Amino acid sequence: MAAADKMAKPAAKPANPCFSSGPCAKRPGWALANLAGAALGRSHRSKAGKEKLAQAIALTREILRVPADYRIGIVPASDTGAVEIALWSLLGPRGVDVVAWESFSKDWVNDVLNQLKIEKARSLAAPYGELPDLSQIDFDNDVVFAWNGTTSGVRAPNADFIAADRQGLTICDATSAAFAQPLDFAKLDVTTYSWQKVLGGEAAHGMLILSPRAVERLESYAPPWPMPKIFRLTKKEKLNEGIFRGETINTPSLLAVEDYLDALSWAQSIGGLEALFARSNANAQAVGDWVERTPWIDFLAKDPATRSNTSVCLIFAATSAAKDADAQATLAKKMAAMIEQEGAGYDFGAYRDAPPGFRIWCGATVETADVALLTEWLDWAYAQACADAAQAG
Repeated sequence: MAAADKMAKPAAKPANPCFSSGPCAKRPGWALANLAGAALGRSHRSKAGKEKLAQAIALTREILRVPADYRIGIVPASDTGAVEIALWSLLGPRGVDVVAWESFSKDWVNDVLNQLKIEKARSLAAPYGELPDLSQIDFDNDVVFAWNGTTSGVRAPNADFIAADRQGLTICDATSAAFAQPLDFAKLDVTTYSWQKVLGGEAAHGMLILSPRAVERLESYAPPWPMPKIFRLTKKEKLNEGIFRGETINTPSLLAVEDYLDALSWAQSIGGLEALFARSNANAQAVGDWVERTPWIDFLAKDPATRSNTSVCLIFAATSAAKDADAQATLAKKMAAMIEQEGAGYDFGAYRDAPPGFRIWCGATVETADVALLTEWLDWAYAQACADAAQAG
């Protein structure tokens, strides 16, 4: 590394130094006391438990603007569980195109090609930082994709690539996009997400949103493989409607449900979907402004139109002090550790399979002032690390 001068520590730290991409920062003003109304010690099948779960579904529909004829269900195992339920329940009667541009969508490739072994399945993949050629998707097939690549910071810019007259189903992992980016439900037959992302809820519960076309598939097709209990969405060849009224497949945490209700109520109180979009956009812009004036850092997403406003992924620029991947990984880890030790930022390192760098969560529960302060600490840590390296060398 080239010689560098140390700089003074920033004068202030983020009020909330949590920048993890999941579980994400709690909403502004959150306190455990806000959950005092939780139906603790009650059965989720009691009147009180059912009412809480039904309220969570109703508020989800209202705030996320889910069409009235779409079903919304609360399912186990977070977003991963919701995606797996969709894959195992719906795929088989058609070919499948699995579109992947980050690590979790590569997991769906493995499920479809190697676990379910769907005939006429194929992967359309792109390296970190890029989108595949979406024009190559065959919408006569079922299509599986992540709207926002949480580990790559690359998102679909819009739903224009999805054919309105498609014959297959679209299965969209929207976990780091829901509530932060517009979702065109007319183009989405299955939409999944977890509470722990944009609204800062607790982990372990997933949301499964089904279009009428997806319901029709469930009621007309029985997969040839055994179905675990927690994957079963039908009874006697008909949709199990109870799941979509809050009668969950397995036991939910009513404390986590109360926390999700608190997050939804907060979203409603600040102005709903537009306000959530605006907060995420402002946070991402704060990172963008810093990148523009900082020569040693760059976005992992190459095309500005595909850059995420939630999981903002950064890499070292060619002009940085670290010139190869090993040096970059060492530098990124050192910088993150320095900032964490100061209590100025937590859990913003790049995903383990992604190129070395940083991943700053900019979802709606994060404050823009805190993002701006984190970038000051990144400047300090970079200068400090470079100065230490020059002194040691």
